Amino acid sequence: MILQAANTLNTDRSPQPALSTTGVKNGNPFAIGDGFSALSFREKDFSRMMDPLVMVDHYRMTESTFGIHPHAGLCALSILFEDTQGGVHNRDSLGNDFDLLPGDVYWLNSGSGALHDEAPRPGSAIHGLQVFVNLPQSRRSEQPASFLLRAGDIPVIEDANARIRLLQGQYQAVQNPVTPVLPMTILEGKVNPLRHIDIDVAAGQNGWLYVVSGELQLQSEQHNGVLQQGQAMAISLSDTSAESAIQLHNLADEKSHFVFFSASPINEPFVQKGPIIMQTHEQILRKEQEYAAGKFGSVG
Repeated sequence: MILQAANTLNTDRSPQPALSTTGVKNGNPFAIGDGFSALSFREKDFSRMMDPLVMVDHYRMTESTFGIHPHAGLCALSILFEDTQGGVHNRDSLGNDFDLLPGDVYWLNSGSGALHDEAPRPGSAIHGLQVFVNLPQSRRSEQPASFLLRAGDIPVIEDANARIRLLQGQYQAVQNPVTPVLPMTILEGKVNPLRHIDIDVAAGQNGWLYVVSGELQLQSEQHNGVLQQGQAMAISLSDTSAESAIQLHNLADEKSHFVFFSASPINEPFVQKGPIIMQTHEQILRKEQEYAAGKFGSVG
């Protein structure tokens, strides 16, 4: 689904509500064996402005790494970039058994508890993001659910400035109607050399920008910062009465690949232990006991 957007930019804007930012953050590199490497970002490094995101890993994977593992109290979001080669064999305790292919997006809303397994097919080279999205405490007892969005069903907005894949939410006049877990806007795309794009941020929302490759200059009425490959920045629009806007400028001679998330924060305390998020340590312990007792179901 490709939509041609008008090559116009609105630069005549009224004064903007105050945006705050965390500044530019570097990802923390880590590897597991010879088949998995990543740059990792955690919410604690972004002064709560990453909420409702808890973790983002920009990863490459060529071999099965994690095996069957539990999730509870969060949504595990898998975004495969279009340069992925081959596919990921995706299985879970909800009965899903299929391959994730280049450009696909998969949400596993673990709710009260689910099992997950993801393994590259032989010869595959997987490139993408693994994102943990927090859930409100009121939704952590829900039955697990999942949603698969194939690459061919993702709206694409393309003009002289950029090619944007709208994974969720709204961009310009285009709406992606899917809302698998929480209302959120997720943009993934490439800004052309010496071009820029505008992104609106709704009142009261947080935003999180990551540069996959190249570099981008983020500009707003209050802030100006340059992000290089492997760097991220969080922003927060505390004003609940009006939206604001940021511009992403590519000042380089090559395309810049980015991902941008925006959503309303949950603003609840939580405890995380690996792939499980709860409100208290006691709840984490109970979930671990449920998992050990086989209450998260089975895979295969």
